Amino acid sequence: MAGGGLGFGLIADRRPFGSDVLAHPLVVFFFVVGAALIALRVALARPVPEVIPENALYVGCLVGLAAYLVGNFLGVHVPVGR
Repeated sequence: MAGGGLGFGLIADRRPFGSDVLAHPLVVFFFVVGAALIALRVALARPVPEVIPENALYVGCLVGLAAYLVGNFLGVHVPVGR
């Protein structure tokens, strides 16, 4: 979650998915997370909370959000080859 959040945060300033609300990088990030959890559910044929405790899922979402904000800050304020 941290790596994905950081990556999506770094590209957030460029809006690579468009300017629509549902195309915002943070929204797309959580859609990808949801799709990964559904894929995990299908692959294991068990409910996700049996594999990953609910508290860990909550903490993972918060860590992903925090990493997104850090990546967004770095993407906007740290010049890289511009």
